[in-house]
Amino acid sequence: MTLDEFFRIGTTVTLGSHTFEPEAIKAFARKYDPQIFHIDEEAAKKSVLGGLCASGWHTAATWMKLNLASSMDAQIAAWSGPGPVPEFGPSPGFKNLKWLKPVYAGQTITFTRTALSHRPIASRPGWRLLALRCEAFDSTGDKVLEFESAVLVKVE
Repeated sequence: MTLDEFFRIGTTVTLGSHTFEPEAIKAFARKYDPQIFHIDEEAAKKSVLGGLCASGWHTAATWMKLNLASSMDAQIAAWSGPGPVPEFGPSPGFKNLKWLKPVYAGQTITFTRTALSHRPIASRPGWRLLALRCEAFDSTGDKVLEFESAVLVKVE
């Protein structure tokens, strides 16, 4: 098995779906993003967004939760390449975060991850940087969230 096969380069993986319920939207927003269209259903109807919707941070945090839950366990179990099983480490961050459409209360959103590339890290022998495209889609197939992320992977 090559690292490209292990990382599933170019393959979009569905991480799962999540329905954003009104009470969960409000609870998250009260704690992390107390905008009127995230915490008050009546005021949200009169806002520019026209209804109660999840914080973009709530949507992004749900992507992360589902990504961690999927955790590539099947790939780790299937490792047949040379050397030890690759070990996933921390993420150095993300970039190009875009909240493309509001996620309204009651909507079910599907989250995906696509591994794009990997490269060695010169300052950390035995480690690679795996680049990811991270996305979320509503039930009509419209993209509501996208960002680029990366994760460090120990391969030796």
